[in-house]
Amino acid sequence: MRLSPKLNIQYIGFGVTSMSGAAERNEAAVEINLRVALCAEEHRRNAVGNGADWMPEETHMPNELDAKIPKPLGPAEVEAGHDADSAVIHAVGEALPLVGTPRIDAENDPAEAMAAADVTPADEPVPAAGKLVLEKKHPLAIRWMHWINFPVLFTMIWSGILIYWNDSDNQYKHPHEVYRIGIGPLTLFRFFPPWFYKTIDAPYHVTKALGYHFFFMWIFAINGILYVSYLLWSREWKFLAPTRASVREAIQVTLVDLHLRKGMPPQTKYNGAQRIAYTSVIVMGFGSLVTGLAIYKPTEVHWLTTLLGGYEMARWLHFWLTIGFSTFFLVHVGQVILAGWNNFRAMVSGYEIRRGDEPSIEAERRVS
Repeated sequence: MRLSPKLNIQYIGFGVTSMSGAAERNEAAVEINLRVALCAEEHRRNAVGNGADWMPEETHMPNELDAKIPKPLGPAEVEAGHDADSAVIHAVGEALPLVGTPRIDAENDPAEAMAAADVTPADEPVPAAGKLVLEKKHPLAIRWMHWINFPVLFTMIWSGILIYWNDSDNQYKHPHEVYRIGIGPLTLFRFFPPWFYKTIDAPYHVTKALGYHFFFMWIFAINGILYVSYLLWSREWKFLAPTRASVREAIQVTLVDLHLRKGMPPQTKYNGAQRIAYTSVIVMGFGSLVTGLAIYKPTEVHWLTTLLGGYEMARWLHFWLTIGFSTFFLVHVGQVILAGWNNFRAMVSGYEIRRGDEPSIEAERRVS
């Protein structure tokens, strides 16, 4: 319906038939449109000070509403219609949010105002930049296996340290401190100092530690196998596997954590640093099982022990894999605390709150 040569806005419908409750919303839209048209006419009549009629150049209003619309004004009142256009745009801007359309600024060009009045169908939602979206991040199976692995891995590390306390080097020069960090004969640090053993009550608990270690290793192995199998079956591994950009992103993330850079790189489920870390944990888990089996049954699987370089080398590898797990454990918990409640809640409920302009995990799942 043309209100003046300056403005052309179609009122009826606004595309709300694509939304839920179409009949009720269309009825409300018609009522709002009629109110806007009447408001425009009243403004024109007050502006020109007479009751002359005007004729719309085109109309899209239903026939049953024609009787309710006042007759048109003459062409002499066109100038007064310009002021009425501003009132109409303002009225439409107030009315449109009620039927789900964007607000129209009174200073916009009429063509821009018409484009802004388009409604996105409900089956093709496009979240606004400032809108918050609840999105599924972690499937139930991954969450279960994650929380099962948490206490199991902790128990494995704890019992392994108790077993390690009972050991010594071959010359028995460094009891309870077999491995070290150093350069040649210079030792910087030995694992572990006496105060550490005292804190965790490690001395003389090797029998108990062996029982825990040999029991929970089966849970650790089964849970790990199921986890990798699910990643392959569900194609969630695509979120986890490092990409060509992962190393660069990992450096950027590290610089941000060290407060040397601002702004995290774009990501969906995991950033580059997480992809590298989580994939490394899977490799470390496999290595721990292999080296652990070589230590547990050195005679039965002598071929495996020999392949790893012998019993002592298998022990050495197993120890440093455990140190790697411990380091990851501490860093991971620290990063979860820094990331905040939203990240932690996603691993509990499976859902994460994100902004509408951020990359969609579900969209990437559908593509993959």
